[in-house]
Amino acid sequence: MNEELKQRFQNAETWKRGLYMIFFIIVYSVSKFIIVTVMLFQFLAVLLVGKTNEQVLKFSQNLSTYIYQIALYLMFINESRPFPFGDDWPNGAPKPPEQTEQISQTI
Repeated sequence: MNEELKQRFQNAETWKRGLYMIFFIIVYSVSKFIIVTVMLFQFLAVLLVGKTNEQVLKFSQNLSTYIYQIALYLMFINESRPFPFGDDWPNGAPKPPEQTEQISQTI
């Protein structure tokens, strides 16, 4: 049992994923600021112009999909790394996650 634990701690892929996770936690934290900025911009647009900005709506949809992809990766639901390390920047609504074999076997 002790040898098995030692092998898991020496697995370079696990540590590599840990570094990616730290990066995506930082990106997730920054995205909260962006959400508040977009929210305030859209609110002011509605007050001043009377309607939301269509380009900002599209960006908001793509940003929310990106945050969804980050959450799936951070919670080990999906092994595919989000933008900029794996997938392209999202375009539109999220697609259902492709579950890993490990998750499928435990369900």
